[in-house]
Amino acid sequence: MTIALVAVLVLLAAVAGALYHQCRRNDGLRAQLDAQAVDLQNLQDACSRLAPVGLVQGLIADGMKPGTVPAAEHKIVTVLFADLVGYTALSESMEPSRLARVLEGYFQRMSDAIHGHSGHISTFLGDGILAYFGAFHPNPWQCDDAVRAALAMQSAMAAYNAELGRDGVAPLAIGIGIHRGPGLVGLGGSRERLEYSFVGTTVNMAARVEALTRAHEVDILITEAVREELDPSIVLEPMPALPVKGVAEPVVTYAVRAMSTVLSTASD
Repeated sequence: MTIALVAVLVLLAAVAGALYHQCRRNDGLRAQLDAQAVDLQNLQDACSRLAPVGLVQGLIADGMKPGTVPAAEHKIVTVLFADLVGYTALSESMEPSRLARVLEGYFQRMSDAIHGHSGHISTFLGDGILAYFGAFHPNPWQCDDAVRAALAMQSAMAAYNAELGRDGVAPLAIGIGIHRGPGLVGLGGSRERLEYSFVGTTVNMAARVEALTRAHEVDILITEAVREELDPSIVLEPMPALPVKGVAEPVVTYAVRAMSTVLSTASD
């Protein structure tokens, strides 16, 4: 073996050693990057529980600086407000840890129904739920989605009551009010805490309509503004106009009874 060949072999060995160590370093960097990607995904998933997924992704993509807030937008949104009937009596008769488990099951089932119909839950208010349809993404069918979500919530509550009955818990009842109208959509709050919200009288009206479910003894009530945009396959029953706090004229509402199987079948 010539000296030149030995030199080449030594050089190749050195290059191979350098490449080996570089690959080891690259593997280490790749592992670090993979771990950081997992951490980022976990953080994004956690943030998405507080705001719509698209909003979180948009803020990340835009590189929103601390202390800055994206401009709010004027939109027409359908608001759903739901509340448990008789919650005060329930909370007074049940041990706190058991009550928490009952509420957890209630919130999960109602959330599944809302999310399954393109809704976004803004907040839980005690035993109440405030949800928006068409607030974050354009949705020309937002009224239909909100009413279908309410019907799904009603069905989910019936199934949940069957489970609760086996555990000796009295049936729960829910009231749902739905209204559609203008407002300001965006992030709002303090420097320490921001919340994706919809600001306007539409939210108040949805809450007032929900309260009327007790007077009319129905589960779901909608306003005229919702009825005007609603799919005719949804069966409604006009309710007598009743006064509502903060509104000059008595408010006409409609009880949502069901989906018309005849119309639904004909339209398929």
